Amino acid sequence: MPSDLARHWGLDPAITFLNHGSFGACPRPVLDVQQAWRDQLEAEPVRFLGRELNGRLLTVREALGDFVGADPDDLALVTNATGGANAVIRSIRFEAGDEIVTTDHEYNAILNVLRYVAERDGARVVVVGLPFPAISPDDVVERFMAAVTERTRLAVISHVTSPTALILPVERIVPELAERGIDTLVDGAHAPGMVALDLDALGAAYYTANLHKWVCAPKGSAFLHVRRDRQAGVRPGTISHGLNAPTDERSRFRLEFDWQGTLDPTPWLAVPAAIDFIGGLVDGGWPAVMARNRELALYGRDALAGGLGGDHLGSPATMIGAMAALPLPSKGPLGGEASGSSPLDTDPFQLVLYERFGIEVPIGAWPVPAVQAVSPPIRSIRISAALHNDSADIDRLVAALGELSAGASAAE
Repeated sequence: MPSDLARHWGLDPAITFLNHGSFGACPRPVLDVQQAWRDQLEAEPVRFLGRELNGRLLTVREALGDFVGADPDDLALVTNATGGANAVIRSIRFEAGDEIVTTDHEYNAILNVLRYVAERDGARVVVVGLPFPAISPDDVVERFMAAVTERTRLAVISHVTSPTALILPVERIVPELAERGIDTLVDGAHAPGMVALDLDALGAAYYTANLHKWVCAPKGSAFLHVRRDRQAGVRPGTISHGLNAPTDERSRFRLEFDWQGTLDPTPWLAVPAAIDFIGGLVDGGWPAVMARNRELALYGRDALAGGLGGDHLGSPATMIGAMAALPLPSKGPLGGEASGSSPLDTDPFQLVLYERFGIEVPIGAWPVPAVQAVSPPIRSIRISAALHNDSADIDRLVAALGELSAGASAAE
């Protein structure tokens, strides 16, 4: 029976939306909270931004800290995880010959900033190849740690990979790297609201994540968590008044990130409402929300595997959260060449699903062209399972794939 939770979102009812993972979708009640904040801002901008904002951001940090298991003073509010990663990576000065270790499942935008900084400083990006979909947490740890050398200065790893929808065992990798004196930046773009977080317990030097995805906060809401002993070395992408502002109860880290010029802070201010609203939609709160989405993602994985005619279900269930990805066949009616590097690229088959069947689902190349020398490129299809989705959405996708496959076979 379809869920009635979709009524809280303003998504186009004519579209089967299975791509929450790209840009998220914010429910109407949370958007109403954001608009109320905007109304207050525009009623008296100077009072709102100049006199009242600091206290309101503290309230946001406290709610966010409770949600992700972090001291509020170690959280910087940023507009997206890519910006948080840029702040960290571009703040670090590398020596010639230093190595930055990452994987071929990393997001293209993060790979780009790694390459930029490596070229700037004469460092080297080491890309670890992780097989997909046949992979295990033990395999990830073994392969990643095998790439670490005495020249490794920084490790960058996704908590949940974007192109392949895998939960990676960062809770095992971060402490192993720390024992070798290596800092880790965890790209947690998809993690909040998909997996339970305890950032203080994880102990990574840096962790950045989006809140507009699985927390369903407005777009432009994200955070950067920096361990206290690393905060002095991290600067925001925009240097503004915080650099020499008179000190108060806030650290220089917070002073700099709190004010990066005039911007709209209302996405951040709506974060506590998003945490409360989404957590209140399912009996059992956030643990039940995560479990519900994971169950639907696993249903989708199984249904897709059957529809695609694959002989396996892809990666282990333990590595799946609210998304699941499977390779498309390399030959046959659904086959084709892999291309593209970002969510802004559109595979021709993705357009067919959208224009003919009204299904929004991403199909992309893995790995991205920049690291295809590490692993051979494939095309993968990725489904998202959010509270506005139900099993009927998955069934429509599987039926469309079947119709396209049968039609192409008949035309041969």
